[in-house]
Amino acid sequence: MKFKAEINVMPHKELLDPQGKTVARNMDHVGITGVQDVRIGKRIEIALEAADENAARALVDQACQKFLANMIMENYSFEIKAV
Repeated sequence: MKFKAEINVMPHKELLDPQGKTVARNMDHVGITGVQDVRIGKRIEIALEAADENAARALVDQACQKFLANMIMENYSFEIKAV
């Protein structure tokens, strides 16, 4: 079966996000007010084939842990959809 995985990788909440802080600090300069915090991460889409949804989940989870996310500094979540 074919699947599509949508993965979100974000820095741990306990860690400073300098890129997010810079964006939040400068939003006021372009007329966007009221923003209290910005966290910046990455979104990854993967097309894959697997026997079933459980196998697809296991494959994506392994890819995240070993390659797509730095487990020391980031966490991840994902959704799998059959296509």
